[in-house]
Amino acid sequence: MTAAAPRRPICMIVHAYYEEDPRVRREAETLVAAGWEVDVYGLRRHGEEDSAIVAGVNLRRLPVRRHQGAGLPVYLMEYGTFLVRALWAAAIAHRRRRYGLIEVHSLPDYLVFAALPLKMSGVPVLLDLHEAMPEFFRSRFPRAANPWSYRLLRLQEKVSIAFADEVMTVNEPLAERLRGLGVKPERLTVVLNSPDLGLFDSSAQPHREFMADGTLRIVYAGALTPTYELDVVLRAIAEIVRTRPTLSIRATFYGRGDALPSLEGLAAELGISAIVGFPGRIPIEDVPAAVAAGDIGVAPTRLDPFTGMSLSTKVLEYAAMGKPVVASRLPTVERYFAAETLSVYEPGDPDSLAAAVLRLVDDDRDRAARVERTRRRVNELSWTRQAEAYKSVVNRLVARRHGEGASRTPET
Repeated sequence: MTAAAPRRPICMIVHAYYEEDPRVRREAETLVAAGWEVDVYGLRRHGEEDSAIVAGVNLRRLPVRRHQGAGLPVYLMEYGTFLVRALWAAAIAHRRRRYGLIEVHSLPDYLVFAALPLKMSGVPVLLDLHEAMPEFFRSRFPRAANPWSYRLLRLQEKVSIAFADEVMTVNEPLAERLRGLGVKPERLTVVLNSPDLGLFDSSAQPHREFMADGTLRIVYAGALTPTYELDVVLRAIAEIVRTRPTLSIRATFYGRGDALPSLEGLAAELGISAIVGFPGRIPIEDVPAAVAAGDIGVAPTRLDPFTGMSLSTKVLEYAAMGKPVVASRLPTVERYFAAETLSVYEPGDPDSLAAAVLRLVDDDRDRAARVERTRRRVNELSWTRQAEAYKSVVNRLVARRHGEGASRTPET
């Protein structure tokens, strides 16, 4: 009987600080737990070591930093520099490591071409599309958006997808969009960006009864960027203060981003600076405790063509911690969650958001029922289930290279 060939390492490339990207971490750690070696090539901050081992994952930090909030030319230079450095680093490492698969995470989509040397040597390429890049560009750089730039972005998206052996994406609306662009269903798998319930485990944190200390504590943990309408949250808090002067309220916004100065200015203008805190970004490992110390989690996504196809992981994380969630009424939210689960508000409307918060405060029975229904739904969507679909994609691509002809397994 012939012994099975040893598994070759997996290579991942992501234009992000690895420790800050929960999806990439979940995927890499899932593969490590399944017996794979995983090398991840990502960004490096000033003063960080070139390499590290994080939860068994071999992290290779390349000397490129993120310039959040910068103009388009800076982003293009940053993307291009990282692409070249990642291509070179992976190609050099492949001579020693002999990778069995290379997975590239977008944005940008064309980062997939960092896999060119490995693909030429027969290594299969998996492209994980976290976002719809053409829509992201129009949302993030409205002044530079025009029909010509949109066509160019659609072209690079199609070429990037064609280069990859298979494609993954984060939800069904994005998958529908890709199928509409001509991506064959057999080349596309949906793996939801859902939380690891081993990390987001409410039983592992001190339990807080709703408003246990007489204060309503609102929490947000995520990026402080224009994509998330935290200005609407601040205006909603000001409205609650005006209409319910006897209600003690505090709000904490964990994160960093280019919207921070304007948010701090708006809080001062609204006269609520004393009850609003911006303590900065916290590690993903600390997010469960921060959420557990609150009463309501807010997921305020601004609605536009880009976000209309997104599902904030914050919704899932808050719900996993047993907290009532107030989220923007987005198409993806309504697709994945029934009306009796989350509390939703009309995007861009602070009065609607304030009303959603106050309904949770005023109706104990409805609040408890929503928390329980939402928790059950999150269990159905959890990473425990999504990980099986992800591992099936990896196993299939690796087996294909070795001529084993693995069949496609149903998606989770």
